[in-house]
Amino acid sequence: MTDDTDEWFDVVDERDQVIGQRHRKDVHRLAMRHRAVHVFVRRADGRLLIHKRSASKEEFPGVWTSSASGHVSAGETYTAAAHRELTEELGFTAELQRCHRFHACPATNMEFTELFECRWDGQVSPDAHEIQAIDWLDTQKLADHMCDTPEYYSPAFRLLFGWYNSQST
Repeated sequence: MTDDTDEWFDVVDERDQVIGQRHRKDVHRLAMRHRAVHVFVRRADGRLLIHKRSASKEEFPGVWTSSASGHVSAGETYTAAAHRELTEELGFTAELQRCHRFHACPATNMEFTELFECRWDGQVSPDAHEIQAIDWLDTQKLADHMCDTPEYYSPAFRLLFGWYNSQST
Protein backbone atom coordinates (compact mmCIF):
# COMPACT_ATOMS: atom_id res chain seq x y z
CA MET A 1 0.00 0.00 0.00
CA THR A 2 1.32 3.45 -0.93
CA ASP A 3 1.53 6.27 1.57
CA ASP A 4 -0.78 8.99 0.19
CA THR A 5 1.65 11.72 1.22
CA ASP A 6 4.22 10.35 -1.22
CA GLU A 7 1.89 10.08 -4.21
CA TRP A 8 2.53 12.32 -7.18
CA PHE A 9 0.16 12.46 -10.15
CA ASP A 10 0.49 13.84 -13.63
CA VAL A 11 -1.85 16.79 -14.05
CA VAL A 12 -3.33 16.78 -17.55
CA ASP A 13 -5.22 19.14 -19.83
CA GLU A 14 -8.59 18.53 -21.51
CA ARG A 15 -6.87 16.26 -24.11
CA ASP A 16 -5.10 14.18 -21.43
CA GLN A 17 -1.71 15.75 -22.21
CA VAL A 18 0.61 16.12 -19.21
CA ILE A 19 1.00 19.74 -18.11
CA GLY A 20 2.71 19.14 -14.75
CA GLN A 21 2.87 17.03 -11.58
CA ARG A 22 1.25 17.63 -8.20
CA HIS A 23 0.78 15.85 -4.89
CA ARG A 24 -2.34 13.71 -4.58
CA LYS A 25 -3.89 15.97 -1.93
CA ASP A 26 -3.51 19.04 -4.15
CA VAL A 27 -4.93 17.34 -7.22
CA HIS A 28 -8.09 16.31 -5.38
CA ARG A 29 -8.48 19.50 -3.37
CA LEU A 30 -8.20 21.65 -6.50
CA ALA A 31 -10.23 19.26 -8.73
CA MET A 32 -7.40 19.05 -11.27
CA ARG A 33 -7.59 16.62 -14.17
CA HIS A 34 -5.50 13.51 -13.65
CA ARG A 35 -5.51 9.81 -14.54
CA ALA A 36 -6.97 6.59 -13.16
CA VAL A 37 -7.56 2.97 -14.11
CA HIS A 38 -10.28 0.46 -13.34
CA VAL A 39 -10.12 -3.28 -13.91
CA PHE A 40 -13.17 -5.54 -14.24
CA VAL A 41 -12.38 -9.15 -13.34
CA ARG A 42 -14.77 -11.77 -14.73
CA ARG A 43 -15.07 -15.47 -14.08
CA ALA A 44 -15.60 -17.94 -16.90
CA ASP A 45 -19.29 -18.10 -15.86
CA GLY A 46 -19.58 -14.34 -16.53
CA ARG A 47 -19.82 -13.13 -12.94
CA LEU A 48 -18.07 -9.84 -12.21
CA LEU A 49 -15.95 -9.24 -9.12
CA ILE A 50 -16.80 -6.06 -7.23
CA HIS A 51 -15.32 -4.87 -3.97
CA LYS A 52 -16.51 -2.77 -1.06
CA ARG A 53 -14.07 0.03 -0.35
CA SER A 54 -12.52 0.21 3.08
CA ALA A 55 -14.24 2.54 5.55
CA SER A 56 -10.90 4.36 5.93
CA LYS A 57 -10.74 5.42 2.26
CA GLU A 58 -10.61 9.17 1.63
CA GLU A 59 -13.05 9.01 -1.28
CA PHE A 60 -16.28 6.98 -1.26
CA PRO A 61 -15.55 4.89 1.84
CA GLY A 62 -17.71 1.80 2.30
CA VAL A 63 -19.25 1.72 -1.17
CA TRP A 64 -18.99 -0.92 -3.89
CA THR A 65 -16.76 -0.33 -6.88
CA SER A 66 -14.74 -1.98 -9.65
CA SER A 67 -12.77 -5.16 -9.08
CA ALA A 68 -9.58 -3.08 -8.81
CA SER A 69 -8.93 0.60 -9.41
CA GLY A 70 -6.53 3.38 -8.63
CA HIS A 71 -4.61 6.39 -9.77
CA VAL A 72 -1.94 6.45 -12.43
CA SER A 73 1.24 7.70 -10.79
CA ALA A 74 3.32 10.48 -12.36
CA GLY A 75 5.21 9.07 -15.34
CA GLU A 76 3.33 5.76 -15.28
CA THR A 77 1.29 4.38 -18.18
CA TYR A 78 -2.35 3.40 -17.86
CA THR A 79 -1.47 -0.23 -18.59
CA ALA A 80 1.29 -0.36 -15.98
CA ALA A 81 -1.05 1.20 -13.40
CA ALA A 82 -3.78 -1.34 -14.17
CA HIS A 83 -1.37 -4.24 -13.65
CA ARG A 84 -0.04 -2.67 -10.44
CA GLU A 85 -3.54 -2.07 -9.01
CA LEU A 86 -4.67 -5.61 -9.83
CA THR A 87 -1.65 -7.06 -8.03
CA GLU A 88 -1.80 -4.66 -5.06
CA GLU A 89 -5.54 -4.90 -4.46
CA LEU A 90 -6.37 -8.49 -5.44
CA GLY A 91 -3.03 -10.31 -5.24
CA PHE A 92 -2.75 -11.77 -8.73
CA THR A 93 -1.55 -10.94 -12.22
CA ALA A 94 -3.42 -11.61 -15.44
CA GLU A 95 -3.48 -10.60 -19.06
CA LEU A 96 -5.46 -7.37 -19.36
CA GLN A 97 -7.50 -6.15 -22.29
CA ARG A 98 -8.19 -2.43 -22.62
CA CYS A 99 -11.94 -1.84 -23.04
CA HIS A 100 -12.59 1.88 -23.17
CA ARG A 101 -11.34 5.33 -22.22
CA PHE A 102 -13.52 7.81 -20.36
CA HIS A 103 -12.97 11.56 -20.33
CA ALA A 104 -12.40 13.39 -17.08
CA CYS A 105 -15.70 14.54 -15.60
CA PRO A 106 -17.34 14.99 -12.19
CA ALA A 107 -18.50 11.33 -12.14
CA THR A 108 -14.87 10.19 -12.50
CA ASN A 109 -13.65 12.79 -9.99
CA MET A 110 -11.90 14.64 -12.86
CA GLU A 111 -9.96 11.53 -13.81
CA PHE A 112 -9.30 10.42 -17.36
CA THR A 113 -10.04 6.76 -16.83
CA GLU A 114 -9.06 3.68 -18.79
CA LEU A 115 -11.11 0.55 -18.19
CA PHE A 116 -9.46 -2.86 -18.51
CA GLU A 117 -10.88 -6.34 -18.26
CA CYS A 118 -9.48 -9.77 -17.47
CA ARG A 119 -10.74 -13.30 -16.96
CA TRP A 120 -9.76 -14.97 -13.71
CA ASP A 121 -10.97 -18.16 -12.05
CA GLY A 122 -8.09 -18.47 -9.61
CA GLN A 123 -7.54 -17.39 -6.04
CA VAL A 124 -8.11 -13.75 -5.04
CA SER A 125 -6.28 -12.21 -2.05
CA PRO A 126 -7.87 -8.82 -1.32
CA ASP A 127 -5.76 -6.16 0.41
CA ALA A 128 -7.52 -5.65 3.77
CA HIS A 129 -6.35 -2.00 3.92
CA GLU A 130 -8.16 -1.23 0.67
CA ILE A 131 -11.05 -3.69 0.59
CA GLN A 132 -13.74 -4.55 3.17
CA ALA A 133 -15.42 -7.28 1.14
CA ILE A 134 -15.65 -8.79 -2.33
CA ASP A 135 -18.53 -10.35 -4.22
CA TRP A 136 -18.93 -12.11 -7.55
CA LEU A 137 -22.19 -11.02 -9.18
CA ASP A 138 -24.18 -11.80 -12.26
CA THR A 139 -24.12 -8.60 -14.32
CA GLN A 140 -27.92 -8.45 -14.68
CA LYS A 141 -28.42 -8.76 -10.92
CA LEU A 142 -25.75 -6.11 -10.43
CA ALA A 143 -27.42 -3.79 -12.95
CA ASP A 144 -30.80 -4.24 -11.25
CA HIS A 145 -29.39 -3.62 -7.77
CA MET A 146 -27.44 -0.59 -8.99
CA CYS A 147 -30.62 0.84 -10.51
CA ASP A 148 -32.52 0.36 -7.23
CA THR A 149 -29.73 1.55 -4.89
CA PRO A 150 -27.21 3.68 -6.79
CA GLU A 151 -25.88 5.19 -3.57
CA TYR A 152 -24.27 1.83 -2.72
CA TYR A 153 -21.87 2.22 -5.67
CA SER A 154 -19.16 4.74 -6.48
CA PRO A 155 -20.07 7.28 -9.20
CA ALA A 156 -17.16 6.19 -11.40
CA PHE A 157 -18.17 2.54 -11.13
CA ARG A 158 -21.77 3.39 -12.05
CA LEU A 159 -20.54 5.21 -15.16
CA LEU A 160 -18.06 2.52 -16.22
CA PHE A 161 -20.39 -0.38 -15.51
CA GLY A 162 -23.23 1.32 -17.39
CA TRP A 163 -21.04 1.57 -20.48
CA TYR A 164 -19.62 -1.95 -20.03
CA ASN A 165 -23.00 -3.58 -19.51
CA SER A 166 -24.43 -1.82 -22.60
CA GLN A 167 -21.65 -3.39 -24.71
CA SER A 168 -22.70 -6.92 -23.83
CA THR A 169 -26.42 -6.51 -24.55
